[in-house]
Amino acid sequence: MDTLSTTRMSSKGQVVIPEDVRTRLGLEAGVQFLVVGENDVVILKTITPPAMGEFDAIIQRARSQARTSGMKPADIARAVAKVRGKG
Repeated sequence: MDTLSTTRMSSKGQVVIPEDVRTRLGLEAGVQFLVVGENDVVILKTITPPAMGEFDAIIQRARSQARTSGMKPADIARAVAKVRGKG
């Protein structure tokens, strides 16, 4: 870590990432973060979609794990319907 900066949280829970950090990391408006908090530590991790080449490998791994666990297409349809509030 080259630079240390400080910031404050607003009454609305908003935190400004200092400009030097945003510039160094190439962060732009609209970037999404995964937020992990434990004890007095908060970690922001940018969410980046996988490259198309990686996506095929991810899908294959997910399908393999589903087969290994005995999951069937109907199980997936039920899970999706449940999440969407239709099941």
